Amino acid sequence: MTNWLERLIGETQARLLGLLRRSRQTITSLARALGLTDNAVRLHIAALRRDGIVADVGTQRDTGGKPARLYALTREGEELFPKAYSLVLGMLVEEIIRTQGRERAIELLRAVGTQAAAGAQAGSSVKSRMEAAAAVFRSLGADTEVAKAGEGWRLEAYGCPLSAATAGHPEICELGKALVEEVVGAQVTECCQRGEHARCGFELAERAK
Repeated sequence: MTNWLERLIGETQARLLGLLRRSRQTITSLARALGLTDNAVRLHIAALRRDGIVADVGTQRDTGGKPARLYALTREGEELFPKAYSLVLGMLVEEIIRTQGRERAIELLRAVGTQAAAGAQAGSSVKSRMEAAAAVFRSLGADTEVAKAGEGWRLEAYGCPLSAATAGHPEICELGKALVEEVVGAQVTECCQRGEHARCGFELAERAK
């Protein structure tokens, strides 16, 4: 179990989530594995359900008595565990650049960005179009905001899954740029911040109609 997860939610809940990550569990099976009472586990489960990390997923009917409720991680709970998304994406971009060149890598990244934006509903004003692009970034797990910037509008995305890989591979920002341009229907200026405290940034001029 990762130390950061233990610091975030405590050692007991981190161990509990680790068990649920492996399989669905009842209160009794969790209590037995953790060395706790059933009531203690119920309190932890209640808190984790309230936070949307654990869900009731049915009952276990082969207990010989009253059916016991089964619990499992939600998608949000699974996302608490470390993932190799940025590492794999970075390695993939490196391989494309090595075998096909940087221009081809950018072309493919922009194609993916365009596909990610498909179906987004944009309004008629510049602001509403940028807000629609921000909504797509939010669907990817980013915390976004749209603010006035000079004569236009600026979209910033914090905690974007892409930003973790851009320090060594700035080409990846082309994916986000293509995503925004697909939604707003105009060219935007990329102004991402890479490295520590990375965030995605794109500006669209007010005159872009």
